[in-house]
Amino acid sequence: MNNKPPVEDRVWAVVAHLSALAMGMGILLPIVGWSESRRKSNYTSFQSLQALGYQSLGYTIWILTTLVVVVIVSIGSVAGIANITSAENLQTEIMTLVFAHMTLMFGLIGIYFALPVIAAIACALGKDFRYPIMGNRLAKYLGYDFSQPNEEETWLIEEHEDRWVASMGHFAVIIMLWGMLAPITAWITQGKRSTFLNLQSVQAFVFQAGTLLLYILSMVIYFGGAIFFIISIGGMDAANLDSSFGIAGLVVLFGSLLCVFGIVLLVPLLHIMGQWAGYRILKGDDYRYPIVGRLVERWVNRKTRLPDEEIPA
Repeated sequence: MNNKPPVEDRVWAVVAHLSALAMGMGILLPIVGWSESRRKSNYTSFQSLQALGYQSLGYTIWILTTLVVVVIVSIGSVAGIANITSAENLQTEIMTLVFAHMTLMFGLIGIYFALPVIAAIACALGKDFRYPIMGNRLAKYLGYDFSQPNEEETWLIEEHEDRWVASMGHFAVIIMLWGMLAPITAWITQGKRSTFLNLQSVQAFVFQAGTLLLYILSMVIYFGGAIFFIISIGGMDAANLDSSFGIAGLVVLFGSLLCVFGIVLLVPLLHIMGQWAGYRILKGDDYRYPIVGRLVERWVNRKTRLPDEEIPA
């Protein structure tokens, strides 16, 4: 490609990359950009798919890295504070650590934001931006060549495009609430064209919705148990645990805490399952979630008027 991409193509690429600044809420824009540009502009399609990968797979790696760094720094901070004996030194050390932690957090957020901003500037100038590690691998996976002249341009590999979009929809499970925008946007924009993308997008949306409902359920159980406990003991000002109603309230409170603890342990496992689904799809599998996948498959086949006996085992 000897000339710069047209302005319209560059605008879509810039918007796709900058949507990462919305921290999850903008994840639908790269899919819309890809959907509007596929079979029109390889440049915009590739940049949009790359931006989608950064906001889904890249965000997953960033959040996990951030958690590991914060845990390690926190452990080191606690160990350092434990060795301080002077009250004056302790206060100074705590203030220093608070400032260091805030600097670290803003620094990690800044790193996440910096790359899409650089990508947007590069695309605005008509450059072929590639994210570190992911960019070149994705270009090879999609069969994308920026240097190819317009008159000899061949489109990206359709199957790999669909697999990438479907996979990112599964990876987005780690983005609470807004992650559902990825599969539902793919389903709305490209579900009629691709049976594979249709099924995988609906499946990912249902799985993410179920995970979100577990979050909400844990909050309802926790606050419900706490409110019932307060009512059972006659309020905070006149607490009474001697009555049978007060004891019942205490039992309900502990029961609710156990339920919440179980859900809190389950949700990370569901996140891991979503990451595994995304990985298997990129490896070429036609992945199905246990139970959910089969139910969604039957629903999709009924919508497309396929009899149950034609559903693959």
